[in-house]
Amino acid sequence: MAQTDPDPGRQPEPLQRTTRRTRAAIIVAAAASIALLSALLTALGVILLGGQSDSGQLAVPLPLPSTTPTRPPTTATPTPKPTTATPSTPNPSTPAGTASPTPSTSAAVKPFAYQPLWPFSSAAEAAAWQRTYRAGGQQPWHLDAEQTALSFTTGFLGFTEINKAASRSLRDDDARIAVGYQTGTGPLTVAAVLHLVRLGEGPDAPWEVVGTIDTTLTLTQPRYGATAASPLTVGGQLSGVDESIRVEVRQPSSEQPIGTFCCQPAGGDRQPWSAQVKFQGATATALTVVASTAGQLHPIDRFAITALRPGS
Repeated sequence: MAQTDPDPGRQPEPLQRTTRRTRAAIIVAAAASIALLSALLTALGVILLGGQSDSGQLAVPLPLPSTTPTRPPTTATPTPKPTTATPSTPNPSTPAGTASPTPSTSAAVKPFAYQPLWPFSSAAEAAAWQRTYRAGGQQPWHLDAEQTALSFTTGFLGFTEINKAASRSLRDDDARIAVGYQTGTGPLTVAAVLHLVRLGEGPDAPWEVVGTIDTTLTLTQPRYGATAASPLTVGGQLSGVDESIRVEVRQPSSEQPIGTFCCQPAGGDRQPWSAQVKFQGATATALTVVASTAGQLHPIDRFAITALRPGS
């Protein structure tokens, strides 16, 4: 008996077309499964590595380690130093009996480029005055270059008539003070230009006389700061007519000169002059040599000074 089709109006599909559709569906399902599996593996790898994905998007980060220690740190016990001192290796460049300089951790102090003459003999003396001044304000005239210059001429040198300041030039820690005398109501006559420099550190460093700025009367021999012994040959140049040069050697600890020469005639235009003076009793670290000329109306017309160190 022949079988009948339940849907007589439907045309039967060819067997070959059915097979193709089935095969395509299987391929699509397999591709989808592979893609899903690949995505799961990629996500799992990113999570485990805590980095960035290939697309550049930030992956889920791994938790950061805690910065709080789980237990308090153990305090290290310092190792005791040996009590036996290790002898240092001698420095062959340091002579025996000479103390090696100790390195200083403080700021370097600017060296003083001149020979201190007056009123202090060293930076230590200037610093001692600074301490007393800060404590009680003693001798404030050390902070005035003009008063220091006049005190030097009238007090230390004994030139009492040279008691006027004709001009002053201040630049930082350097001062040039012209000192002189006045006859009646006439103009001031300049006898010398004193060179002063602040000695020490700080805004209250005192002024120190270190020399003169010479013009018509110069004192160039021996050179500034040289070591000299008695008898001492001094000299320079002078411009003037019928001059008489007097030479003295002074130190701060003595009221009177420790050496005097008088007098050497001189004159002309920038003519050299020379004299020899003997001195004794030098105890200071620096000596002041002063050459002066006498005027017709005044015992001191002009003067020049230089700084020397006493030697044997």
